[in-house]
Amino acid sequence: MYINTTALVLRETAYKDSSKILTVLTRSDGKLTVSARGALRRNSKLAAPTQLFVFSEMTLFSNRDRWTLTEARCIEQFIGLRNDVELLSLASYFAELIEAAADEDCPGQELLPLCLNALYALSEGLKPPEYVKPAFELRLMSASGFAPLIDHCSECETEVFESASLSLEGGTLFCEKCAKPGYKKLSRGTLSAMKYILQSDTKKLFSFKISETALRELYRVAELYLLTQFDRKFRTLEYYTAWTFTGNQ
Repeated sequence: MYINTTALVLRETAYKDSSKILTVLTRSDGKLTVSARGALRRNSKLAAPTQLFVFSEMTLFSNRDRWTLTEARCIEQFIGLRNDVELLSLASYFAELIEAAADEDCPGQELLPLCLNALYALSEGLKPPEYVKPAFELRLMSASGFAPLIDHCSECETEVFESASLSLEGGTLFCEKCAKPGYKKLSRGTLSAMKYILQSDTKKLFSFKISETALRELYRVAELYLLTQFDRKFRTLEYYTAWTFTGNQ
């Protein structure tokens, strides 16, 4: 069986002398493992479309639940990521997150546009990484069914407050009176940005405005919430954090 689809390369692994094993994300079939025979050969037509973070049109052949790439054409290569270590490491973190969240052979209608828009924003310099990263993390949680409930206090149902606290484990919000020790305190500016991120159109995801103080708070709480919900570490995040720390000294 042949299918024509668009796919983003999340991972590439050399296989034998001249081939690759790819992990790709498609809109129609979700995450797929694909064999790209001869992709490492000189002058191969599959060389460019099978590179990491390239978005391509692909023709795939399925035989006994195994996918093979037969033809491909690049749509977007996100060139701006290639020569910037910070952007490349952040993009690698996004790819690892998508791999963890996506299911094999299961459509992920929200995940592909989310990842493409994030990579485009980074590649074209539309927004600094400090904006893109927390927005991507929170929207990914929402697309995966783990959106935090931040419209009202989960205890007394108050809807208007200057500040509140988020339970990282439960994903629920509490006003100042109902909050318990250990919850993550959030300012009004951070809450406003989180609501925008969770409710906005994907194409306008990174268009929110926020103060520097609230942005730092948003950056931290989005990461902590994601790590708590996944209950695991991400190697690419550790690398990105280490690089940004040393690279900005």
